Amino acid sequence: MQTRFARLYGARDLRVEAGSVREPGEGEVLLRMAAAGICGSDLHYYQDGGFGPVRVREPIIPGHEASGFVETAGAGVALPEGTLVAVNPSQPCGSCEYCKRGQPIHCLDMRFMGSAMRLPHEQGMFRQWLVVPAVQCVAVSGDVSAAEAACAEPLAVCLHAASRAGEIAGKKVLITGAGPIGCLAVAAARYRQAAEIVVTDLADAALRRASAMGADKTINAKDQDALAPYEAGKGYFDLAFECSAAAPAIRFAIASVKPRGTIVQVGVTGDIAIPLNALVGKELHIHGSQRFHSEFKDAVALIASRQIDIRPIISHSFPLERALEAFEQAGDRSAACKVQLVF
Repeated sequence: MQTRFARLYGARDLRVEAGSVREPGEGEVLLRMAAAGICGSDLHYYQDGGFGPVRVREPIIPGHEASGFVETAGAGVALPEGTLVAVNPSQPCGSCEYCKRGQPIHCLDMRFMGSAMRLPHEQGMFRQWLVVPAVQCVAVSGDVSAAEAACAEPLAVCLHAASRAGEIAGKKVLITGAGPIGCLAVAAARYRQAAEIVVTDLADAALRRASAMGADKTINAKDQDALAPYEAGKGYFDLAFECSAAAPAIRFAIASVKPRGTIVQVGVTGDIAIPLNALVGKELHIHGSQRFHSEFKDAVALIASRQIDIRPIISHSFPLERALEAFEQAGDRSAACKVQLVF
């Protein structure tokens, strides 16, 4: 069987190509792919050839947030033909010291689809047909669309970030950065019964989507006068999810979170300067948040039931043949949020 896919060769060198796809073996399924979102890391690969130390060193099919329909099931697989599934891109080894400790997120031999971290790179899901282990497929119930199901991966990221924050119910929450992850962090905080959610960003379009996802108030970070009151008296917020990885946003989070409050760092970048004295002086708790594990199934269930409605973040969809246009659109934050390829 032939399949078409989007393959990246380097910065701004994305090509739609054709190749063959094999039949599924024991424990595997052949998926007819339906929708796949362009993530911030995919965009970094396209625009810059990588991010931080992670570089595209060989051709790679990007894409790690996707859904598809079961076309053929291999031996031992119970998924019926036609089932809509969300595909978990994470494949921990199960045998290293961190997997045995119950910390598979930190697997020493992690295989993550669409990632250039390893060499050879792990190929991703921007393709029409895909064979994957059935254990990576989570059936999606209800009447949600394939586009919604494809958002399970970024929602799982935010559910894991929420788990790193501790108790959220009744707390005043700041979210810096209103891209797809920031908007889904809003949804996660709202689901966890935050008392108040304030979101900052530099793009008004992004802030409007944050409101649609449940933010109580949004502030364009260019308006320093609007930000200042939150820094008074050693801070206003109990908790912050920092989703931008921008130095000014990190500084504002440190300044506006109360002493002994918590900052969950979700956004990633290279080395960056932070006001360490303020961090120490306020005795702040800083938690990193890396991907997800069990939260993937939780994300699928919340999307399928629409307890979390992710539709407001889906801004654009493009057929695979227009993948280059899709990546260019995804880079325009004045208009785009979650841009998806459809197959």
